[in-house]
Amino acid sequence: MKLAYWMYAGPAHIGTLRIASSFKNVHAIMHAPLGDDYFNVMRSMLERERDFTPVTASIVDRNVLARGSQEKVVENITRKDQEEHPDLIVLTPTCTSSILQEDLQNFVDRAQLEAKGDVMLADVNHYRVNELQAADRTLQQIVQYYIEKARKKGELPEGKTETPSVNIIGMSTLGFHNQHDCMELKKLMQDLGIQVNAVIPEGASVHELKNLPRAWFNLVPYRELGLMSAKYLQEQFGTPFVDITPMGVVETARCIRAIQKILNDQGAAVDYESFIEEQTLYVSQAAWFSRSIDCQNLTGKKAVVFGDNTHAAAMTKILAREMGIHVVLAGTYCKYDEEWFREQVSEYCDEILVSDDNGAIADAIARIEPSAIFGTQMERHVGKRLNIPCGVIAAPIHIQNFPIGYKPFLGYEGTNQMADLVYNSFTLGMEDHLLEIFGGHDTKEVITKGVSADSDLNWAKDAQAELNKVPGFVRGKVKRNTEKFARERGITEITLEVMYAAKEAVGA
Repeated sequence: MKLAYWMYAGPAHIGTLRIASSFKNVHAIMHAPLGDDYFNVMRSMLERERDFTPVTASIVDRNVLARGSQEKVVENITRKDQEEHPDLIVLTPTCTSSILQEDLQNFVDRAQLEAKGDVMLADVNHYRVNELQAADRTLQQIVQYYIEKARKKGELPEGKTETPSVNIIGMSTLGFHNQHDCMELKKLMQDLGIQVNAVIPEGASVHELKNLPRAWFNLVPYRELGLMSAKYLQEQFGTPFVDITPMGVVETARCIRAIQKILNDQGAAVDYESFIEEQTLYVSQAAWFSRSIDCQNLTGKKAVVFGDNTHAAAMTKILAREMGIHVVLAGTYCKYDEEWFREQVSEYCDEILVSDDNGAIADAIARIEPSAIFGTQMERHVGKRLNIPCGVIAAPIHIQNFPIGYKPFLGYEGTNQMADLVYNSFTLGMEDHLLEIFGGHDTKEVITKGVSADSDLNWAKDAQAELNKVPGFVRGKVKRNTEKFARERGITEITLEVMYAAKEAVGA
């Protein structure tokens, strides 16, 4: 069995907990061993939450393993119902509960008899879906539950709002720049004269969900979260949705035009072309910057992009289409949605990599040696080892990706932030010379063509001694270039002669 030492998307229960803890007054019960409750620490630290995370671990200990849960889970649910008075308690499966083959739905049914609030089992298969898929499914399940509940009670509102309105679906806790993106989207909707009917799940009450059908349309900015809910609302109420991520000048304009068409189809008679032109020319600095001499210095530079589907696809388009940067490789770890990703980026990059193996993308980066990387925190760590700058554009992330200052990636302000991120991620102008003078970055020497510890080439003693004379900040690059030269010619041992020949080949 391969040891998983890095996961791009967490296990299913993390996705369910993200959704449950995003809603107001919703509590989650996690049936798992002690130690699996790291979500509480992660959320309170990264989101800088002042309140306790509403997640309780129903601990699986040796007694449970020996005799089964018996009344333990039911008691934990009813206890939290009495203590916290939540509107909803969500019981999430984990790998442990699946292994124990316990009937969690039975626990929920029994607890519902005593609980004053609603109790629900998250309907996700822990072994078949990851964090992102589970989050999407859990959100759709909660939306459906409360709409059906309102329908049975005859409390489902009829008709649309008087003026054009939107539900923004997919904003959640631990989402990449979600809070800032949400603020930017609300501002954008206000500028377009569109009322925000609801934002889910972040900050929403489950009692508001019955009002979702009143919106004229749904906006799903992130492909990973919200599509299932939008499709459910479309099937049940005919509510159209826009799933174009407004990231970058071109895609933001395309998103607004899609909204314009939906509203006009419902009789609104709106025209956003002048708004798009004004924002593109005067509010967004990205369009102007892409034509400036500074950005032209980036033309043709090689970049690698990797992340979730939404951000990796959007960044690939921005680099290639708006900034003239050569995207050598675009990749995603969302294997379950591979077809969509390939369709989005195929004309904007040379190579596509769909993999959740961090070693595969790391070795690809080492092989390509791009001028910059745009990826997750894992690719940033790879870049540190290879002395290649990296701009973080997607989860997995850590505390530095939850900025206190306002940094949206969506909308027209987002275009400015993206342009800054791209420009500042490259080594520019005199920087190379200054790095040579002052000793470069504090990076580790790279061992081989990849980032693994194994090498298929032998270095002769005299060649190794010569390599050790090379200054540390460029030694890794010299070694990579020499080994690449040797492999292309079928050479298995690197001697002084091979080193000199490699040096001449690259014109050094």
